[in-house]
Amino acid sequence: MSSTAQVSASVLHGAGDLRVEQRPLPPPSASEVQIAVSATGLCGSDLHYYKHFRNGSIQVREPLTLGHESAGVVTAAGPDVTRLRPGDRVALEVGQPCETCEFCRRGRYNICKAMRFRSSAKSVPHAQGTLQTRINHPARWCHVLPESLSLEQGALVEPLSVAMHAGSRAGLQEGNTVLVLGAGAVGLLCAAVAKVSGAKTVVIADILPERVEFAVQNGFADAAFTVPLARPEGIEEKLAYAQDVAEKIMGIEVAGESVGEVDVTFECTGVESCMHTAIYSTKPGGKVMIIGMGTPIQTIPISAASLKEVDLLGVFRYANTYPAAIELLASKNERMPDVSKLVTQRFKGLSNIPAAFDVAGKVKDEQGNLVLKVMVDTSDEGTSS
Repeated sequence: MSSTAQVSASVLHGAGDLRVEQRPLPPPSASEVQIAVSATGLCGSDLHYYKHFRNGSIQVREPLTLGHESAGVVTAAGPDVTRLRPGDRVALEVGQPCETCEFCRRGRYNICKAMRFRSSAKSVPHAQGTLQTRINHPARWCHVLPESLSLEQGALVEPLSVAMHAGSRAGLQEGNTVLVLGAGAVGLLCAAVAKVSGAKTVVIADILPERVEFAVQNGFADAAFTVPLARPEGIEEKLAYAQDVAEKIMGIEVAGESVGEVDVTFECTGVESCMHTAIYSTKPGGKVMIIGMGTPIQTIPISAASLKEVDLLGVFRYANTYPAAIELLASKNERMPDVSKLVTQRFKGLSNIPAAFDVAGKVKDEQGNLVLKVMVDTSDEGTSS
């Protein structure tokens, strides 16, 4: 491959303003491969960008292609690439750290301050996402999929990596009791990772009964709790509400025993009241994993955490997880629930991405089906020389 090609891309120009455009793509550099992107799962951060043209405090400052949960097929390789060849099916680890700073040298490249992450507007110029027909990407961040895994499953490696990184930081052990707050895709995957680690009991909670019922029915959790909707006013009412929710969760019986305080809580919502509940539900010496990125500034009962020596640990993306995540998906581990069931809606082609985002923002689609993970198939889309 020696000439520049024209590829099709879904490009965000403003809130809700997605356009399919052509853009040039040169041949891959010496250490890159060119990949025909086949499957991309839509993430909550993508949805925020689509709806608001920003994600929290990060404002989009130029046209941006979304998408970062992806897998595809290698179509060309740079001259220095020896590990990959055309035809290889790969899961894409889309963050590109500097690889020289203290965090990268320690293996914690996910917190590299110079990280460029596809579909994020944090760096300028923005690192363009994967909702396009082809991309060039560093070969070292492309992970070969075994034949037993589909490209859709390859796209799930990215959110599974978030859960595995959280599980690693939590130090999950055989026999732990685990609470997951938030039964979206990442919460369900955290529950799955807890199951694989040998957790004795996994309880999952959400305001949507359909989601927690899905979790129990499909083996992601042992028990479900539907959080009652309420709007307490003032910090005292909020804390009382969270304590009540925590007590109800701890009173759930599994196999004839009350759950009680848990060893590890995965907080996957970013909601302040859930953070309160997480602290109250976790036993002395336990851990609260802060995964959800919702409310940026929160008032929390810090004394309740400190007096119990409950560790509050942040979780940001992942590092060194892709090979293990791929191995786990391919292993057919009997403790691992069928994560392919998380893909609840599928859309074909770049032109249908606005409709895909519209569904991704709903609890149920027009047919009444639960929405968990929306997948976009961009295989067989045209690329011209």
